[in-house]
Amino acid sequence: MRPPRPVERAAAVAALGLRDQLPRGAVGEMEAATADPDAQVRAAAVAALVRAAGRDRAAAGWRRACRDAEAPVRRRAAELAPELGDAASPRALTALLDDADVTVVEAAAWALGELEPSGPARTRAVTALARLTTDHEDPLVREAAVAALGALGDPAGLPTVLIACTDKPAVRRRAVLALAPFTGPDVDAALERALTDRDWQTRQAAEDLLG
Repeated sequence: MRPPRPVERAAAVAALGLRDQLPRGAVGEMEAATADPDAQVRAAAVAALVRAAGRDRAAAGWRRACRDAEAPVRRRAAELAPELGDAASPRALTALLDDADVTVVEAAAWALGELEPSGPARTRAVTALARLTTDHEDPLVREAAVAALGALGDPAGLPTVLIACTDKPAVRRRAVLALAPFTGPDVDAALERALTDRDWQTRQAAEDLLG
């Protein structure tokens, strides 16, 4: 009898994570699957752990997935971080902002905005997101980073959000929306300028915020 193919192994471990009542040893199976030689299986395993195991037990597998050699596994870990809540490590997510894979960086930026870390972790996240917003060559990353800055609403991120209001159209639109939690004359001026932007969606975003 041939051994299960990777897609079959991934389906099996994913199904465990969807069970209303886990059979005995199921969490151990999921944990073991996080070391599977196939990235598809490892990604399915970490998702199953986050869904079905306790947060503390799932967090160990999640942290391993953040350091996985394959980008799809790291991306899946970032996407799952908000489900882990306080058990997710903002430091691990911030490290993923330097990932070589753009999709991993996008997912990590989004997750940091959703988690809203506090204290020093928040400061590190805002600093890293601001750097991405102004310096990253990929506009999709800049867009994700400025959106996260808006979600965090940290005053330290406002200067970068204002700079992003002059970026490419998709980034400008996101930057204008990211101004929502901020107030002040600089914010008012940026919104007024956005009302005459060449991009109609940017103008619409400014109109929505100004009411």
